[in-house]
Amino acid sequence: MDISRFMADDFEVKSWVNAAFRAGQQDAPGQADAHASTLVMKLQVFIQEVNNVVEEASQQALHSMPRVLREVEALRQEAAFLREQMVLVKEDIRRFEEDTAQSMQVLVEIDRVKSRMQLAAESLQEADKWTTLSADIEETLKTQDVSAIAAKLTSMQSSLAMLVDTPDYSEKCVHLEALKNRLEAMASPQIVAAFNSQSVDQAKMFVKVFTEIDRMPQLLAYYYKCHKVQLVAVWQDLCQSDLSLNRQLTELYDTLLGTWHSQLQWATQVFKKPHEVVTVLLIQTLGALVPSIPVCLSTAMERTGQETKLSKLLELYDATVHFAKGLEMAMLPNLKEQNLVKVMELVEAVYHPYKPFQLKYGDLEEENLLIQISAVPLEHWEVIDCVQELNHSVSKLFILASGAIDNCIKLTDGLGVCGLLKALKALFAKYTSDFTNTLQSIRMKCKLDDIPSDSLFQEDWTAFQNSVRIITTCGELLRQCGDFEQQLANRILSTAGKYLSDSYSPCSFSGFQDTSATEKKSNVKNPWQEYNYLLKENPSEYASLMETLYTLKEKGTSNHNLLSSSRSALSRLNQLAHHLAFDSVFLRIKQQLLLVSKMESWTSGGVGETLTEDLPNFSLTPLEYISNIGQYIMSLPLHLEPFVTQEDSALELALHAGKLPYPPEQGDELPELDNMADYWLGSIARATMQTYCEVILQIPELTVHSTKQLSTDIDYLINVMDALGLQPSRTLQNIVTLLKAKPEDYRQAAKSVPRRMASSIAAMRGLEC
Repeated sequence: MDISRFMADDFEVKSWVNAAFRAGQQDAPGQADAHASTLVMKLQVFIQEVNNVVEEASQQALHSMPRVLREVEALRQEAAFLREQMVLVKEDIRRFEEDTAQSMQVLVEIDRVKSRMQLAAESLQEADKWTTLSADIEETLKTQDVSAIAAKLTSMQSSLAMLVDTPDYSEKCVHLEALKNRLEAMASPQIVAAFNSQSVDQAKMFVKVFTEIDRMPQLLAYYYKCHKVQLVAVWQDLCQSDLSLNRQLTELYDTLLGTWHSQLQWATQVFKKPHEVVTVLLIQTLGALVPSIPVCLSTAMERTGQETKLSKLLELYDATVHFAKGLEMAMLPNLKEQNLVKVMELVEAVYHPYKPFQLKYGDLEEENLLIQISAVPLEHWEVIDCVQELNHSVSKLFILASGAIDNCIKLTDGLGVCGLLKALKALFAKYTSDFTNTLQSIRMKCKLDDIPSDSLFQEDWTAFQNSVRIITTCGELLRQCGDFEQQLANRILSTAGKYLSDSYSPCSFSGFQDTSATEKKSNVKNPWQEYNYLLKENPSEYASLMETLYTLKEKGTSNHNLLSSSRSALSRLNQLAHHLAFDSVFLRIKQQLLLVSKMESWTSGGVGETLTEDLPNFSLTPLEYISNIGQYIMSLPLHLEPFVTQEDSALELALHAGKLPYPPEQGDELPELDNMADYWLGSIARATMQTYCEVILQIPELTVHSTKQLSTDIDYLINVMDALGLQPSRTLQNIVTLLKAKPEDYRQAAKSVPRRMASSIAAMRGLEC
């Protein structure tokens, strides 16, 4: 029987009994009562055993209690005795301190006197030592032993430190410096030889010597001079070669980068701060080049043509950037160990030659873009060629604009954004000016401003079809301008956004700079990524850049006005194209209408006019001019069909952005706005009716017959409008009402029309109003 289960924390009586009975059934099936009796008997025996064990343990505890009590009492007595002893010791210490305080004060004073006497003795010894060393140094100098001489000078330097308060201290300093100069002059040939031969042991010895005599800067000057002379000689050989400046710079930069790696490996074995030493070597070398890189760049730019000046500069700058990235990758693993001030000086030395060009980037880019866009032909003898060139120019325009963004990022790393925006605006201004001139030229070629004086009516839809193509080109311009402006905003923010501090506020530019300085102190920055020529050289332009970046960041790149003026100029181009298309359609109508007021038939009585006065109006037919106009207008939907059937997003964009003359009268229903073809048809119809009304009012006199003829002509035009689903204008309706009114009813009819119109019509008809 498993008795250990009774001691478990999760013991459960039912589970134990069930388990015991299951085990019994397996051993003797069908004998549950016998198994229960056996189980009860075993439990009783177990209980008896447990009682015996508990009884025995209780007896042992009772027997042990007196001894435990005795031991506790003894421990209590010992603790009380210890407490009394501690009190006595404390009292003894207090008495000792009181009795010896005076004696300790005397001992301290004696020790102070002793220290002063020792210091005085050492000073006397050092003074005597200075005298001895001064006497021996000349003999030591004759030995030419640099180490021995340095040891003597070091000892003299230590002695001199003890003689600060002596009257001739300054003279001793001058004497010691003169001795150091003699040692330096003596050792200079060996120093130069050691640095030229790259002897590690010799160089280490000189580092030790010059460190001891506090002349380490002078030793480093020898090191810089030795290597600087070699590197400058390499540059001069390159300048005298037939290589291009780009190739010369590449060769120089490869040499400098190789020098960095080789000298760093050597300097690590010699100097305590090898990275700083090699960094200063490159700084001094770049500053000592003859001719200097800035002079070479200026000369190269002067010899380069205006059209390739910027591309040449970018080519040279690319070589410098490649060198800078090589140095950055070499320095990056140990950037925390380097002197970041010196690294920043090296960055300045590398990029300094390009600073004047970076500051003038906007002018350079503007000049480049204007030269490039001027090479894009828009004007041709044939109209169709002009239209095609206008269409092809769109892609060329935005290729130039996108290239300008690339140039800005390459040359200025985003800092030239203000200049870029200025150049882009100049580009779009030049393009829109050329585009406008081309449109004017097309107008002249199509003779849209020269209305023929003859009555010959000829339909020619070529000009309109070309105008529609131009409108499509304008739509493409607007679409690509929107896409380009979005791309421009995104690239500006992604490239130049790193210069914008999170705490920048446009209200306080100085606050932005202070915060930025604090942030830079808190983290280890990479000077190669922190180079900022604009902040010091042109703070006002830098402030403008920050405002632009802040606006883009706060309002989002999709909500911006970087090129708002250019967008407006392109919209005006679209408007001009709409007017060109409108005039190309309306020219034929206007030609016919301008003949109306000059027609002699209005004033001359026709044959049998007296016989036709009482005839109904349906006996009259519309004159030729209005028939031509009516047929022309009826054919318009066929030619306007491309506006409906063509799925051209650029054309659709341009049509919705453009506005036509002769808009609907206020209060009219405007279903035509949902359909561009209907919108155009409505505009041309309103232009026709308004012009028709104007020329009617210019007719000097109307006979009875001509009055009926004119009203018949107007009715015909109104029927044409109705057939096209267009409403006749109120002015035209008023005119036809006045023309149809009988003389006796004229005054009554005139009450519902403007007085001036009523007076004019009455004068034509010879009636009194």
